[in-house]
Formats: sequence, C-alpha cells, structure tokens
Amino acid sequence: METPSTSSLLRTVEAICFASDEPVSAAALAAHHAEVFGGTATATEVEAAVVELNRRYRAAGHSFRIKSWAEGYRMATIQEMAPVLHAFFQRTDTRRLSRSLMETLAIVAYRQPVTKPEIDHVRGVNSDYALRKLLDADFVTIAGRSDAVGRPLVYGTTDAFLERFGIRSIDDLPKPREIEELLDDPAFNTERASLLSAEGLLGEGLQPDASGDAARQANDSQPATP
Repeated sequence: METPSTSSLLRTVEAICFASDEPVSAAALAAHHAEVFGGTATATEVEAAVVELNRRYRAAGHSFRIKSWAEGYRMATIQEMAPVLHAFFQRTDTRRLSRSLMETLAIVAYRQPVTKPEIDHVRGVNSDYALRKLLDADFVTIAGRSDAVGRPLVYGTTDAFLERFGIRSIDDLPKPREIEELLDDPAFNTERASLLSAEGLLGEGLQPDASGDAARQANDSQPATP
C-alpha cells in the first residue's frame, strides 16, 4: 500500500527528473524531498522510487522512462520513439564526430587523466585540433596538471560525454577484451555493414564529419611534435 511519504517521494523524483536539464543524483533527490516534505528518504529509497515509476510508465504504455546517466537520473524518451522525434525536429544540424575526434575521445576516456603528449604518442599525430573540438563540445575538460616535467595539462571526460553516449559512469565503459570479442563477432560485422549501407557510407571509406571540417582536419594528420 502506498503511504503519503512514498507518494510524495514518487512525485518528487518524477517532477525533478522531468524538469531538470541534467542528471540528478539519488542523494540530491532525497535531499530535495527531505527539504520540502521532511523525513529522511535515502538514496536506496529513491532508486526504488525510480523502479516503481518506470514500472508504471511501462504498464501505461508511456513513451518515456527515468534513465540513469552520469551518476544521476533524468527523464528521456524510449528508443522506439527516436524515429518519431527525428521526423518532428528535422535536425539538419546534428553533429557527427569525425574519426580523429572519436580516436582522441576514446584515448581520453580510457586513459584519463591523460596529457596531450600521451594522446599524440598513442595516435601518432598531432591532436591539437581534436582536443580543441572536444573541449568546445564539452566532451573533454582540463582536469589539472601532470607532475611530469613541464607540468602539462591533463584531460578527462565530462558528464556531457557520459550523457551523450548513454553511460552511467566511466566504470561502465566496455573493457578492451569485450571490444575485441565484439569486433570478432560475425553478427556485429553484418549489423555494421547494414548500418553503413543505410547511411550511404558503404564502399566510400571513412569520411570526415558532415560539418565541413575536412580542411581543418589537415592539421590533425600531421606528425606529432615532441
């Protein structure tokens, strides 16, 4: 049976997740509930409230759920509604990350905190352009300075990166061995070919992103300087 305190917690979690533009942690949701309604709701009770709300949304056939992203919760539409929303918004300005940006982002994600010389060493090319673009996109941030000679800047990923890629935390990134197993799976190659064909990319090779960055990416293909 639902008690008044349970009801108020459900409504609090639902309202904040609906209104917030950023993921809100379970601890913060519990604190906001206690601030207004009193009591001592815990993060565990908030997590249970999210499960219950999603159960109700699913049972009622709603097109949204409360999702866990970047160590917090926010409301989002279900995957099945993506084509509908795409048709509605007609997003002609959707940005796709080029191969160079994806390479750099992957290195930062897996090796953070990491310096630019370390990124250049792994990629074998100068990463100035890629890092600038990723900083502008708020996928990468300056996380401090290294203790190495010259105290170079170190880089790490942001909550915006976690949110964009649907990852709860860095710990949820696939392990290198899992990636190798996926790439060796014939079913994956079939699905990849299907997706590339649907996008008109099959047989064209890897292309820069559609935002006209090809010329500026020339700098990204230069050998890394010591």
